[in-house]
Amino acid sequence: MTKTAGAITPNRAEIRQYLLVTGNYWGFTLTDGALRMLVVLHFHQLGYSPLAIAMLFLFYEVFGVVTNLVGGWLGARIGLNRTMNIAKDLNKMSAKSSIKLLAGNGHQSTLYKWVAILTGSKNALKGAGFFLGGLLLAGLGFQHSLQAMASALTLVLLSSLITLKKDLGKAKQKAKFSELFSKSRAVNILSSARLFLFGARDVWFVVALPVFLSAQLDWSHTDVGGFLALWVIGYGVVQAFAPHLAGKKSGQVPDGKAAFGWALVLAVVPALIALAMNEQWLSHMAPALSLGTESVLIGGLLLFGVLFAVNSSLHSFLIVSYAKEDGVSLDVGFYYMANAMGRLIGTVLSGWIFQEYGLATCLLVSAVFLLIAALISLWLPRHAQATLDK
Repeated sequence: MTKTAGAITPNRAEIRQYLLVTGNYWGFTLTDGALRMLVVLHFHQLGYSPLAIAMLFLFYEVFGVVTNLVGGWLGARIGLNRTMNIAKDLNKMSAKSSIKLLAGNGHQSTLYKWVAILTGSKNALKGAGFFLGGLLLAGLGFQHSLQAMASALTLVLLSSLITLKKDLGKAKQKAKFSELFSKSRAVNILSSARLFLFGARDVWFVVALPVFLSAQLDWSHTDVGGFLALWVIGYGVVQAFAPHLAGKKSGQVPDGKAAFGWALVLAVVPALIALAMNEQWLSHMAPALSLGTESVLIGGLLLFGVLFAVNSSLHSFLIVSYAKEDGVSLDVGFYYMANAMGRLIGTVLSGWIFQEYGLATCLLVSAVFLLIAALISLWLPRHAQATLDK
């Protein structure tokens, strides 16, 4: 890193490594989104019900938990260059860990901006992947689409193996298998909050929402897929600008206080959507706002997406900030294990609660999860003295 006019500026080699890490991450993310849509559309054509299709992802999420937990240990022992090229969840853990190493300790402004761009672009491309999956299925068919994506990932793999530092992320001391679980209090608290944050999203997003839009609002499958894709793309765009929404104007690096406040605000949104979906209640309390279930739901979820993006970006910054630089992947891997666990819990609850009680109840559970995430965030460290570079 070099200094110019009191600010920290990454040198050319660090920027090049950052761009390589980001490009590698993009390749895995785009194909991941495309694969999800390919599976959904293909198995829908085979006659699977929406709930059965969603359950196809159950083991995907289970192994996401295992992969992230073990992957952090592998990254510390053999280096992030190798783990980045094995699997999608390992790629995500490796990319986030790499940013910590490239930005360095003490450069919180650079770290926050780099993490926000990486995370935001990832989710925007994941949404684009939904569209790509539909196009590939229509143009090439299921098997040929998988072959095309495998070929593209092979090129990403070769580029990464050749150009990334071979020892990136490798701990100076060999990481022990007993170190799989983080010993950092801050990382453990943040991981717990992350579990409930992503459980709060997936409890309505994975199964309940697409089935409701299709069965209750009579949306076509194209409309359902398009809305989910645009929601994820918009969410990614907001993530990329999160530093300007949470901390840039005040000049403060976000900390535990910011995580608590943003989670608390977000918790209000699904609760209000659930209440507003009761048209009789809405007409009685605010007749002028009685716009119908569809308008209330879509408008509310768009607001949820904006606030959720800021919350997610804050968490992504905090884990990279809290993680120790030597063996950083151990902490980041543990954190993303909690992230995957939240998605697993949310996926299971989404199918069961929607089937038994409906979408409104899923949204109420989401609000409760977010309230828990906010309360957990009260125990996160405060760093009032840390400021963003002007």
